[in-house]
Amino acid sequence: MHAVRYHDHGGPEVLTVDEVERPTPGPGEVVVAVEAAAVNPVDTYFREGAYEPADLPWIPGSDCAGTVAAVGEGVDYAVGDRVFATGLGNWLQGTAAEAALVPDSHLAALPDGVPFEDGAAVALVGVTAFQSLIAACSLEPGERALVHGGSGGVGHVAVQLAAATGARVTTTASPEYHDRLRELGADDAFDYRRDDLADAVVDAGRPDVILDHRLDDYLALDAEVTAQGGRIAAIGNTEPDATFENVPRCRAKALSVHHVSMFNTPDFGDVLARLAVLLADGDLEAEIAGRYDLDEVAQAQRDVLGESVLGKLVVRP
Repeated sequence: MHAVRYHDHGGPEVLTVDEVERPTPGPGEVVVAVEAAAVNPVDTYFREGAYEPADLPWIPGSDCAGTVAAVGEGVDYAVGDRVFATGLGNWLQGTAAEAALVPDSHLAALPDGVPFEDGAAVALVGVTAFQSLIAACSLEPGERALVHGGSGGVGHVAVQLAAATGARVTTTASPEYHDRLRELGADDAFDYRRDDLADAVVDAGRPDVILDHRLDDYLALDAEVTAQGGRIAAIGNTEPDATFENVPRCRAKALSVHHVSMFNTPDFGDVLARLAVLLADGDLEAEIAGRYDLDEVAQAQRDVLGESVLGKLVVRP
């Protein structure tokens, strides 16, 4: 089969399309014939060597959707089942390939009628949003959530997930995305570049829960605008000094800051199954900002770190 791999760490140019042996499932494993795989910033961190994968050469890609092509012992899935998966690409080979080997704990059934692209695009970012808003911060109906970067992969899913819980949602994004984000469930959308952003957020309603993808830039603002006893989920780059500088502000409001990693999810399959319900009911959808072939993954990894887009980039093997 064909798979994108890198044999050494480096820039996107180290990615090649190789002919590799098709995986064989062991006990508790499934081979998924990949119909779509997503491209995520974390893929570039592994490729560059900032995060170390298990071994080289390595297949990038953290999530995918497709059909079950083979199953190992003790697996409840059958050949032909539609599934989507995440939690790959770190100690497990990734998904930028014609087939991926997936532990059955890392996947869930993809409902009929949900496009494979949507399943792949939602998997990693959906689990990240769930772990941040629900598992870590216990967002409840009637509370208000602030989602920084609402147009991003995690952000546009987090807006929908927060709205689906019955929370009111404030988000930040470039103005060209505001109308669409309101359609996806945001009650208020503000330009993240405005000088009076803190005032605008407070006027809309102090958030009880904040999803922050750049804590080193926004923790001071978060502490200023959040409600007493607020909860902050940090999923992006964080400089220790930024956290230490704002300890007094956080303490004054009894804030809790949760550092969230999708790869630490205790049960990927359970969270994916919940996302599948929302996908089937039309309460969650993926915005696809770009589509790529396997031989275009290098460009996709450049683009995922490039200018702002609304939604996700996907690869079709």
